[in-house]
Amino acid sequence: MESSPVDAEVADPMSIRALKDISFGSAAGIASKFFEHPFDLTKVRLQSQVLDKTARFNGPIDCLVQTWRKEGIRGLYRGLPAPIVGAMAENACLFWTYTEFQNTIRWANSLSMTEQLSLGQLAIAGAGAGSLTSFVLTPIELVKCKMQVQMLMAPRVPFPEASAVLAGAAASIPNHSSSLQPPSTLIRPPGPLSVLTSIIRTDGLRGLWLGQTATFIRETGGAAAWFASKEAVATLLLARRHVAAKDKKELHAWESAVAGASAGVAYNVALFPADSVKSAMQTEAELRPRVAGEPGSTFLGTFKAMYKAQGVRGLYAGCGITAARAVPSSALIFLIYDGLSKRYGS
Repeated sequence: MESSPVDAEVADPMSIRALKDISFGSAAGIASKFFEHPFDLTKVRLQSQVLDKTARFNGPIDCLVQTWRKEGIRGLYRGLPAPIVGAMAENACLFWTYTEFQNTIRWANSLSMTEQLSLGQLAIAGAGAGSLTSFVLTPIELVKCKMQVQMLMAPRVPFPEASAVLAGAAASIPNHSSSLQPPSTLIRPPGPLSVLTSIIRTDGLRGLWLGQTATFIRETGGAAAWFASKEAVATLLLARRHVAAKDKKELHAWESAVAGASAGVAYNVALFPADSVKSAMQTEAELRPRVAGEPGSTFLGTFKAMYKAQGVRGLYAGCGITAARAVPSSALIFLIYDGLSKRYGS
């Protein structure tokens, strides 16, 4: 039988173990993000319309169809660079800090480095990992959310190149109308760096953490549910084969995937309203601009407004499609992470 993950941790220097957690987590996050981004875009757009007087979309399918028809494949993957960076940062930070929090709990309870923690202790380690990760994730998700609703803003701004071409064409037509305007479909929305610099220019560095309270709540509770659910299901699957719970390297690939899928659903359902509030706050400037001098939104104020507008249904806007895409996405994350740990972890 191969050595356990905990034994491998003891054998590896701390820096090497941390580098492995960061590398494996980054690889898993990137792979999952390519699959799930269109569904994440749908979720954000549904969440961002809760406070609108007139809904743009009737549901997730309608949102996907409209996005495909109006914006094509590029529309479905709008804002992808930001979540790719976010996925690398989020999963690298989560897996690394999760391991370190486990070691801290063992130290605090005078446990050996090879002793298996209880499910409650693992949940605490997950919560700690999530809370720290939220501070890394908020600026990245802010840029991502703003980019995902760019095409919903009005009025639309035409491409500079398109304007020049159309102006030249119009000039060649006798008695052309000076009011000729380029079509609204020719658009060049700002990229991630432009969005980032715009936020800093408008609100300073502090503005990058708009929605931090919501992200902190979501990540703290979500990560606790994510890791605890994965560990619980993995333990049950190992027990079926009479394998000790600490021997996570003995998980078959399909077992890692099943445990990961369960974790994905638990993560997203646990505190989904916090995610809805975060999306509404981070897209407010684009979709519901405030009057100059008017105070910005707060977590509690946005929560109350969303509940008043659509009740519990509004707070769970996009939850169905989010949970559905979390099954294969989270399964893929743990399939890759556990596979890499099994192959290169010792």
